[in-house]
Amino acid sequence: MALLDGIVGHGPVGSLLEREAVRPGQAYLFVGPSNVGKATVARRFAAMLICPDMGDHDGECPVCRRVLNGNHPDVTFVQPEGVLSVDQAREVIARAPLSPVEADRKVIVFDEASTMTEQAANALLKTLEEPTASTVFVLVAESEFDLPPTVASRCRTIQFGRLREADLADALIERGVDEERAKEAAAIAGGRPGLALDLAERPEVSRFRATWLAVPLQVTPRPGEMFRLASQVTEASDPLLGAIRQRYEEETDEGGKASRERRERIVRQAARSLLIAGLEILASWYADAASAQYAGPVRNRDVPAATLALVRPQDAVANAERVLAAVADVRANLRPQLILTALFTELIPVT
Repeated sequence: MALLDGIVGHGPVGSLLEREAVRPGQAYLFVGPSNVGKATVARRFAAMLICPDMGDHDGECPVCRRVLNGNHPDVTFVQPEGVLSVDQAREVIARAPLSPVEADRKVIVFDEASTMTEQAANALLKTLEEPTASTVFVLVAESEFDLPPTVASRCRTIQFGRLREADLADALIERGVDEERAKEAAAIAGGRPGLALDLAERPEVSRFRATWLAVPLQVTPRPGEMFRLASQVTEASDPLLGAIRQRYEEETDEGGKASRERRERIVRQAARSLLIAGLEILASWYADAASAQYAGPVRNRDVPAATLALVRPQDAVANAERVLAAVADVRANLRPQLILTALFTELIPVT
């Protein structure tokens, strides 16, 4: 099915959804890390369910274009700002029993379903307990545990995972990306195809990675300096985020409000993914420092061995653990500047 062809790294998922589209279930839960392509696949799956040809083309038919642009009356994309409230959920759920306007069925996609309040989840649960044959729900979240078990258990779970760095680089090269830039984008993206595709054509990826790899040599116990360092690494994301925003501005369909909101949501997700990617790069530096001193493998082969030897292995391991612990704070949507300042102040400086 052409609508699902070429999805980077998710060939098995595409094959599974092709089979599901023949006789779809009432509800699906797409789960996996941010920026691995869940929302993109959800849109394509919705188009596939609505298209009279079941998406058996490249998505350029009028029906598929309208679905992908958010302009089809039988497809609703729920994109919360902050949290998904019970009022917003009820407004959308009230449409479920109604007959489709044009297609044979309706599709309701809840992006960022993990932001549902308890009341919103309960409202959705009542609908899932009394299914409507003509309506398919698609929920997108990072984990099944982000939703109440009663809701998750009534969905068919589709698992999305990260790709190996080498596989992601190969996929980018197959799409015509220069080999060196493909490898850099894959290294930064941390197995997230969506983010890698956004970064693949940007020359700023080298600077972003270099900025994060330089952090260990700049760490001091002085909060003021660490506040400035936190600003420095967050600003390294700005050119990449600007390019992503520009790309989606160009793709916005006639400047529609829904399209603008979707673009800003994509940029916010990319900002969080880049921050997590930067922390993972930083953690890899400390992991390399510990491994190299025991003649083990290293990930960042362009970092001089003499530099990695400036920190004791036990301190490197402790720092790597602190960095990875900060990822949980980022996922909890705490303020990045405060997270990074506190983290950098706690790291053990190199000697």
